[in-house]
Amino acid sequence: MKKKLLILLLSLNFLEPAFSQTAQFSLSTDVSVLRSFKKEQRFWAIGQTITGHFNFTPKDGLYVWFAYYGNGKFSNQVAAPAKDTSTVPQQVVYTNNAIMRFRHFSTGWRHYLKGGSNIEQGWSLYGYAGFGIFFGQVENTHSIPVDSAHYTIPVWKGKGNFKRLTLDLALGYELPVGGDIFFYMEGRVLVPTTDYPSNYLFINESAPLTGSVNGGMRIVF
Repeated sequence: MKKKLLILLLSLNFLEPAFSQTAQFSLSTDVSVLRSFKKEQRFWAIGQTITGHFNFTPKDGLYVWFAYYGNGKFSNQVAAPAKDTSTVPQQVVYTNNAIMRFRHFSTGWRHYLKGGSNIEQGWSLYGYAGFGIFFGQVENTHSIPVDSAHYTIPVWKGKGNFKRLTLDLALGYELPVGGDIFFYMEGRVLVPTTDYPSNYLFINESAPLTGSVNGGMRIVF
């Protein structure tokens, strides 16, 4: 493992001069308003994204972003069935109050449909396509105590972590404001491609399905 890491670092060191001559690097940061669309898991959250852009041409380049979001709150009305037919009552209905937060890492390709990454006048239209991963955490509080010895609990109480691979798509508008600084607005959709079950999530399939509106600044170095 150490040998492989050393080879990778040496390769990057040799490639850096050639890469720096052909690629233009820029860094952006923004504030986002995120919406989770999945039924029984709908919430709003505020977040921030930091993105590195490597433009090999004014039209095309690689992006790498890291985003994190604040708490999103939602609730589920759930029923816990009895494990034994002699248990009274046969089911307990309660409300699960959840708080979800997550971080998101994504990498992929950005293409300018109009304009480019280094224009000085006018405006640009671009699109993203890439793959990412959610690192999520959910914290559940039940409205009433439920005895797990006698009832099957659909969603567990307490804190739990989950991960999701995602397909990431975005469409953005960008405007130069002078001095290698650009203002941009973009809409994103993060589509889960995996649904590993979590006992702390009432809805696991294709969830969380989210979209966001982002606004921020990009600086060319």
